[in-house]
Amino acid sequence: MEPNLATVNDYLVSVFNDILVIEESELKKSQFNDLSITEMHTIEAIGMYKKKTTTEVAKELQITVGTLTTAINRLVKKGYVERLRSDDDRRVVKLSLTKQGKLLFRVHQYFHRQMIKNVLKDMSPEEEAILLKALKNLHDFLQEYK
Repeated sequence: MEPNLATVNDYLVSVFNDILVIEESELKKSQFNDLSITEMHTIEAIGMYKKKTTTEVAKELQITVGTLTTAINRLVKKGYVERLRSDDDRRVVKLSLTKQGKLLFRVHQYFHRQMIKNVLKDMSPEEEAILLKALKNLHDFLQEYK
């Protein structure tokens, strides 16, 4: 691999692994220590602002509805998620975060916001645009593998 390619690869792999390790470590030290990283990301996929069906959340997480149902059962039991029947069609069940789930969602968003602010710190608008273009290129490349 060319020197720049190897360096970029090393940084990407390191950053990806570091984010996962730090998120897991911070979760275990927090009041949310009863959750796994996977459960935290499930809560993130449910989101705060729009009630979603299990099918919508499963699609976003790229897992089966059966797998998600098992995770949701645990999150309901732990008090982070609730199931709500649709007023329009009682057969439709929507997922929503409880007060505790919303608090975790905000804490997780804050971590990501601080991380991004630190990445963009001291960058010119041109440098930000270049970073954004590079990340879009990476995103587009990875979408081809889904």
